[in-house]
Amino acid sequence: MPVDFDAGLDLVDVARRSLAGRRGSLVDAATAGFGAMLSDGSPDEGCRCEPRFETPAGRAGRRTAELVVDADDCPGEGDLASNPDCRATVVGALADRDADVVRTVADGVSRTYEDAAAGLLLSAGRFVERVRFHDETLAARAERDPLGAAREAAGRAGAVGRIVAETGLEEGAARADGYGDALRPAVGPSVARSRVRVRPPADASLLDRRELPSGATVRLYDTPEGTRYHLTPVAHSLDSSAAATLAAAYDCLARGRVEGGSRAPGRAVRHVADDSTPVETLTDVLRQYTRGNGVLDDLFSDPRVTDVAASAPVEENAVRVTVDGERLRTNVRLTADGAAALASRFRRASGRAFSRATPALDAAVTRPDGTKVRVAGVTAPASDGIGFSFRAHGDDAWTLPGLVAAGTLSADAAALLSVAAERGSAALVAGTRGAGKTTLLGSLLWELPAATRLVTVEDTPELPVEALRENGRDVQPLTVELDGGAGSFSPDDALRTALRLGDGALVVGEVRGEEAGTLYEAMRVGAHGNAVLGTIHGDSAAAVRERVVSDLGVPESAFGATDLVVTCARDGPDRRVERIEEVRTGGEGVRFETLYAPGADGLDATGRVSRGDSALVDSLAKSEEAYADVLDALDGRAARIERLAETDRTRPEDVRTAYRGREVN
Repeated sequence: MPVDFDAGLDLVDVARRSLAGRRGSLVDAATAGFGAMLSDGSPDEGCRCEPRFETPAGRAGRRTAELVVDADDCPGEGDLASNPDCRATVVGALADRDADVVRTVADGVSRTYEDAAAGLLLSAGRFVERVRFHDETLAARAERDPLGAAREAAGRAGAVGRIVAETGLEEGAARADGYGDALRPAVGPSVARSRVRVRPPADASLLDRRELPSGATVRLYDTPEGTRYHLTPVAHSLDSSAAATLAAAYDCLARGRVEGGSRAPGRAVRHVADDSTPVETLTDVLRQYTRGNGVLDDLFSDPRVTDVAASAPVEENAVRVTVDGERLRTNVRLTADGAAALASRFRRASGRAFSRATPALDAAVTRPDGTKVRVAGVTAPASDGIGFSFRAHGDDAWTLPGLVAAGTLSADAAALLSVAAERGSAALVAGTRGAGKTTLLGSLLWELPAATRLVTVEDTPELPVEALRENGRDVQPLTVELDGGAGSFSPDDALRTALRLGDGALVVGEVRGEEAGTLYEAMRVGAHGNAVLGTIHGDSAAAVRERVVSDLGVPESAFGATDLVVTCARDGPDRRVERIEEVRTGGEGVRFETLYAPGADGLDATGRVSRGDSALVDSLAKSEEAYADVLDALDGRAARIERLAETDRTRPEDVRTAYRGREVN
């Protein structure tokens, strides 16, 4: 009767689970002995690893699994490169069942074998399972020494030579230069729920090395596949003693043995520490992986990183980052469990659903240092597991003088936008994804009169509401939901509510749906004489009109209530204002006149404003002013903005002080 090895492994797992908590020597010997006998027929006294197969979180539909090896009680600590006994346990388990990844855990240290390393182990397991019928001695050797067994089998004719080739063991062994090369794991603390290959990539030359504010080290390597972003987090630099203490502290925290909210990680570390423990370091690491976003917080702390992507399935795809506008592969992968934990955290932080019923998430989360990160998530059935895309937001609120200093636009163009916002224009900031639309919109809010009340409407909070409040502004944020579920607060509901909240400027984070009609109603009536501002996707004023009129169903006559369209563009890491166009209406319908366009030195005036031919400038004149008076106001505003930019007085508090009474102190 054939032996059902899967059933046998299930029996081992059942036995281990049923005896959990009763770990006497007899129980350990019985379960370890049974597991070893399944692989080669006799107990392996040199290894006390306990293997089990797990399906990664959110991947139940996949046939493959992860082989997890508990090596806490094993003298070999699950180090497959250096310990033949541990290797035999793993290869023996893989003789019965396939796995994509092999992970051993001992004393808080996780060793993850994937890609070529996992492939070699899996090939060895398949070889053992097939060759045992022909040569039991060779099968036994292949468990402990698959490289040596591959060399021996490759020289033989008949079934053995065919099996070593068909299982891939011969090819895998030929690529390996010893076990240190063939079985090179990603090593890190088991609490990290991420895989970081600390060793530099093969055939790489160092281009750059930097220390990040989080304490992590980042290196850029030139490799045959392109530039590689190589991260070494503090957590993955711990010695074995510190890693074991970290694991004990995590267990203490998970079991609720300490209390204290944000202070709990420190108390958990002190609860298990001794005199040699780096308490502060371990506290920071434990807080990062329990209260923060784990290894992602290291990436977010790099000021040169703007975007982070972890594509589903995360355990199979390296995290990628955008550095100075260039998209780079990293040495980091999330685990499926780690992605699931992040998903749970983002649900709690945002208060939004993220599940099979609602498989997309768009939210902003706060890092432990208080900065914001925008996260877009997707999960099954829309994708093969959980995937994320992150955009890091700096903690500084941009101002127009700051954008002038950064080269985003010229001082005279900034002055036009400043006076237009101050005097109640209706403006749309357009651009593609990542072009800086929200940054520019946020900077315009500082140009509104200090006494103006602001009502903001966003689905994902990104505007500098807290910074505005801290600087004495009255801001009422409204947060909307886009899923349209029962009881949800839609963008259209929010805009109608905003119009009922009384006199004030109206700011819409992004115009994208049915709320467009309500927004243009607000523009038409002038929102009580105050500015109406928003962002919208589009690479020109004409594209914006097409989207608003054709896609969103707003009559062209209503679109004519827009005073100006500002288009932003992205060139690698740089964002800039590409064009400023005013909207004109007449018998021929809506048309656009360009006030600022790309020139040899950046954004240049077309001359229409200075010639007295701008309908926007004419509309900005107060009752007692002429067109020329507005030009004088623009010249004065440009001089102030330029002076602030040149003297590095670009922070909100600097601008607030300089604009008090519209006089520079």
